[in-house]
Amino acid sequence: MNVITRYLIREHHIPLTATIIREFSQHLETSLHQQYMIPLSYLNIYRTRKEFKLMKSIQHRLQKGNYILRETDKSGIFHIGNSVDYEKKAEAYRQKTGAYIELDSNLLWSVFDKVILLLNDLRSKKYILPWQLDKMMPKRETVQLAYLYFIPNPHKAGTPLRPIVSSMSMQMTGISKFLDKLIRPIFDKHARSTTIINGVDLIHRLEAYTTNGYLKPKTYFCTFDITDLYTMLPQEESLDILIEFLVQHGYQKVQNIPIDIIRKLALTVIKENVFVYENKFYRQVIGGAMGSAFTLTLANIFMWKWQRQLVRRLEVSNEIYDRYVDDIFFTSNDSLESIDQMLDEANNFHSNIKLVRQIGRSVPFLDVLIQNSNGVLKTSVYHKEAAEPYVVPLGSDHPGHVFRNTVDTAITRAVRYSTTLSEFEEEIRQMKLMFLYNGYVPCVHSSFSLFL
Repeated sequence: MNVITRYLIREHHIPLTATIIREFSQHLETSLHQQYMIPLSYLNIYRTRKEFKLMKSIQHRLQKGNYILRETDKSGIFHIGNSVDYEKKAEAYRQKTGAYIELDSNLLWSVFDKVILLLNDLRSKKYILPWQLDKMMPKRETVQLAYLYFIPNPHKAGTPLRPIVSSMSMQMTGISKFLDKLIRPIFDKHARSTTIINGVDLIHRLEAYTTNGYLKPKTYFCTFDITDLYTMLPQEESLDILIEFLVQHGYQKVQNIPIDIIRKLALTVIKENVFVYENKFYRQVIGGAMGSAFTLTLANIFMWKWQRQLVRRLEVSNEIYDRYVDDIFFTSNDSLESIDQMLDEANNFHSNIKLVRQIGRSVPFLDVLIQNSNGVLKTSVYHKEAAEPYVVPLGSDHPGHVFRNTVDTAITRAVRYSTTLSEFEEEIRQMKLMFLYNGYVPCVHSSFSLFL
């Protein structure tokens, strides 16, 4: 109810003391109480028992076969793998990155006390305001030790694992979220020229590149991604680059907080990342926690500095350079040998940052397939080879608009991405099969007829 009240005050300017808010609150409480007290229907009881048996059966089979079930990275589907294989991959990842050190004991309350001491000290010296203190201050009754888990990425060879630190209730969550909201808008404002939001954004830039006459039959499209960017961020150096970024763009204070205090807060977020994994305690000594809000912003700012030399070289020849977090796309009219040499040099910009590249006249990037057909730009929707034909099933308990939006969004993407009618028709054919597979029989034809 507090969320609804704030919404009514903010969006509809209804006073907090208004009678309508009190009446609405009482009516909502009564309705919710009635809904919970009404006995379940026979169909709901049957469904509940059936799903309970199904879950127990899945748990039994997983335990019997020594399997592990995890949601996959970025795709929302589940992956079943051997538990021993998972642990071998997790151990190999820890050894390869050297990002975690084992601790002798649980440092939950030690770190908690450090955070409290730091925030109270900053407030007493008037470096932060009371409302800023409230945003960042952890609560003793809700704070929990973070835990590490790994999720598989079946889109890559060998199904590598990606580490996630569950940080919703950890000691620095408030500081991390506060810094993210403080710094991210500044980054978005000043780094827009080399940052893309989505596939449509990239297509628009490619269309402008083509219109200006820069796309030639010999033009290469190049992509590369940074291996383990979040985990391999050098901690102290990243914070130095954060300060450099703010100073270069004219900031000595942000929301009246001096940048040296911002660095001190960011240092706490990065350095005091302790967690539990398999009943052992660890501290992260390289990089930031994937799962912490501020890690993404810090990684973006680190890449702003890392990519500078590469961007300048490409801008001189009017080429495109765009980045989406750790995925980079650029164009080049140089030879393959020159491009490879340039990327070899980039691979040595920093010992922690390593690239995996792909160069050609037809390359995928994000969810777009980009082609140079003898000097003619062609784009279409790209589906990864390991992608499952999965969307939100029509039989799930989501509101009706979710299913409509799922269909509409997929069709709109096909319209925006497809440069030829044949590519569009092929995408529509695949989409129809996917939606029918997920139970969209009643609405799929009507939804498509609105667009076609």
